Amino acid sequence: MAQADQGGHYTGFGPEWQPAPLAPEQARRATDWVEARIDRRALLVNKDQVEDVRERMWQLEKDGEIIVHRIGERHEPVTARTLYGWEKRIPTNFLWHHKSCGQCGNIPGYPTSLLWLMNQLGTRYIDETDQTSCTAWNYHGSGIGNVVSLAAVFLRNFHQAYVSAQAQGIPAGTYYPLVHCGTSFGNYKEMRSFLMHSPQLREQVRKILAKLGRLVDGKLLIPEEVVHYSEWLHVMRERVAERRVIDCSKLRVTVHPACHVYKMVPEDVIYDDTVMDGNRVAVTTGVMQSLGAQVIDYSTWYDCCGFGFRHIIGEREFTRSFAIDRKIRVAVEEARADVMIGHDTGCITTLDKNQWIGRAVDKVYELPVMADCQFAALACGAHPYKLAQLHWHASPFEGLLEKLGIDWQKAKAEFESYLQEVAAGRVETLYDPKRAITSGPGFVALPAGDGA
Repeated sequence: MAQADQGGHYTGFGPEWQPAPLAPEQARRATDWVEARIDRRALLVNKDQVEDVRERMWQLEKDGEIIVHRIGERHEPVTARTLYGWEKRIPTNFLWHHKSCGQCGNIPGYPTSLLWLMNQLGTRYIDETDQTSCTAWNYHGSGIGNVVSLAAVFLRNFHQAYVSAQAQGIPAGTYYPLVHCGTSFGNYKEMRSFLMHSPQLREQVRKILAKLGRLVDGKLLIPEEVVHYSEWLHVMRERVAERRVIDCSKLRVTVHPACHVYKMVPEDVIYDDTVMDGNRVAVTTGVMQSLGAQVIDYSTWYDCCGFGFRHIIGEREFTRSFAIDRKIRVAVEEARADVMIGHDTGCITTLDKNQWIGRAVDKVYELPVMADCQFAALACGAHPYKLAQLHWHASPFEGLLEKLGIDWQKAKAEFESYLQEVAAGRVETLYDPKRAITSGPGFVALPAGDGA
């Protein structure tokens, strides 16, 4: 339990955490440095000192050590630019959904909104059951995990994405993995870099995957790109905006960029000069702009949501106070935001579900929080309860729906009627359930070529 010192300051995880002996002027300068310098990306090292790990990947394939799962024309890739102007190809079709344990367990409207958007756009995908958690929360939250296990899980899941198409009678590699969770995204990029630099790690992981039957011609399978769903949404934003049926122009939107999305392996992250003058990661903000919302900048945009993995486990009071004081309060008071939009499981959960605790200390800042794909689905006419599933959220959303011109009371009544249909056994699905199974008990093979 966190303890406050005589000055009322919380000391963190234990006595080794002490307040920094900074004079008020020094503390102000430190904060000014964060707010001013990071906007200009001065935190990052010079481009010439940063390696593009893909160059090492191509060389290892040339040397016969690995096989690269390539993004092909079937995937209809769109080229985006990363922080240093490097090209990153984002597949937009024939996608294998790498789901998020936290989304499916805490924010089910998150993945259903993404799937619904893909249905609207005619995107081909497979949403199978044969995958595992990335296990990165365990690693960052408790320190129990290790790099070998993380790297093995990474390649095991991406191998399954590679071979999944064979159940439909079409070639391996047809479906390309799309990662839902920001934590998985950052973790997998980090593991790919470690694998490219360490022969010892490659050999350890190769032995594990050989026992699992997860090698391709005796070699490790490495993805050409590690792709986050928000990157898919970003490059598809104009097509999504064409389907907008809700006027979003009156909304003041703040964006919380997730640490694991753009602070881990930052050279891989998409930036665009048309989005905040290129000073912010482009994903999510670009989508909100395309949908016509007013994206409002705020001083603590760079701050973590407070989740911090170990914080949420060991010092929950720190997480709650940080989320409220450094993010929610600033968005409400400074930006006068109507909603906060994010793109990561832990961030949405933290910013949304910790607001209630503020009532205990008279800090009542009721700000709706949701993922970019949930907001995009709402703007395109998705049902707020049935598809976006906002009733799972702790922060109030009814006022936001009213400002969007959505009759939430009518929608709620429709949803309650729908639940009676579900209870009676009349269940709807977003897609053919057979597309969720590619092997094992219950698997029924699709006709050869179906889905191609």
